[in-house]
Amino acid sequence: MKLYQITELEQLTSIKAHTIRIWEKRYNLIEPVRTSTNYRRYSDDQVKKLINVSTLLSNGYKISKIAAFSDKEFYLKIIESKSTKKEDVIFIKFINELLIAMIDFDEQAFEKTYSAVLKRFGLFETVLNILYPLLNKIGLFWLINDVIPAQEHFASCLIKRKIITATDGLPFAKSRKKKFLLLLVPGEMHDLSLLFANYMIRSKGHETIYLGQDVPYENISLVLKQTKPNFVLTFFTISQNPKDVYSDFKKNLDLGVNTKLLISGQSDITEHLKNKFGASVVLNPKDMLNYL
Repeated sequence: MKLYQITELEQLTSIKAHTIRIWEKRYNLIEPVRTSTNYRRYSDDQVKKLINVSTLLSNGYKISKIAAFSDKEFYLKIIESKSTKKEDVIFIKFINELLIAMIDFDEQAFEKTYSAVLKRFGLFETVLNILYPLLNKIGLFWLINDVIPAQEHFASCLIKRKIITATDGLPFAKSRKKKFLLLLVPGEMHDLSLLFANYMIRSKGHETIYLGQDVPYENISLVLKQTKPNFVLTFFTISQNPKDVYSDFKKNLDLGVNTKLLISGQSDITEHLKNKFGASVVLNPKDMLNYL
């Protein structure tokens, strides 16, 4: 069983470590195990409980009230929270449910929650307000060793499958208002954000040319010359020297005056390309909507 440090628990639940310690002492909300050197460690069940506590707090419950709930009352309140009319709160609720399903490797629970989300909000809002924020939260797991990368891969594969299926169901662009070339440069393999962007662009009626991951620069150059896109979109997820990335772009890619470079990911790389290459940084999907 994976045990989490309190700093990891803080990242995963968005609850400050200092607050967690106070809740332990004042309300006996959770009881960590202790290492031989007296450091706190937390189980998957305790992570899930604090995620649910975060959900109830966002619904207006006070921590003193939450701590007094019996186990049955606690989970009934979690279920009742679905009836709230505040969309931002219900988004958090569904994100947390999907996160718990990921921790448990529970595909059935994931599918059940996803179906409820889809029925309530529709596909575009689900992608924008639930799946993408979930992806960001899952990204925190990548920094934790042991079993956590497997949980991250489990959820990412499920989400990727949903996005690909959703994209396949979209009609082809009729007017071809704008043309986007989507790709990851050599060495970049994490294509989930690129898949999100491809779905968003196509759902708004624009044309995409999707090249995917780890595309050689000579291939990118050939496609640029042949298709003449309005925009090129790429993501940087691995650490690289920004100067090397800029050198590769300058040497291999001739965008021309009518093609705009859109970039996202590692801030040191994106800022360097923004300053040196005149690229525009896309921080999140809502930024992407500005170009659609």
